[in-house]
Amino acid sequence: MATIESKLVEMLKVPVEASGFQLWGIEYVQAGRHSILRVFIDHENGINIEDCAEASRQVSAVMDVEDPISTEYTLEVSSPGVDRPLFTAAQYAAYIGEDAKIQLTMPVAGSRNLKGVITSVDGQMLTIKVDGKDLIVALDNIRKGNIIAKF
Repeated sequence: MATIESKLVEMLKVPVEASGFQLWGIEYVQAGRHSILRVFIDHENGINIEDCAEASRQVSAVMDVEDPISTEYTLEVSSPGVDRPLFTAAQYAAYIGEDAKIQLTMPVAGSRNLKGVITSVDGQMLTIKVDGKDLIVALDNIRKGNIIAKF
């Protein structure tokens, strides 16, 4: 996880949890004057629009005081959804046996984009079965990981 994102997780975890939600993860996409801060929240009963609005108010208040991002950005607060992004070893471990799509920073087995079944998580190492082969990937090498929704 990038440094700004880990700093934001530390900063926003308490206010999000104080609102009754779990801070699922954070994505910060820098794009000049059109940067986006995505905050994903979850709850055992699901998330609705009012929950997002409440969490957004809490996050905005903290961001206004702490001011960790000096440029303009758009704040988006949402549920992780059915194709939920994965951020931590515990989240990957919770989805062992599920199909996932992973984008890597550095290629593994000649590819930066992997699609397969999460088979295990050991510390900070993820094993994913791609085309019948087990590939081991360091979580630090994952740029983005998502569950592939089944309908």
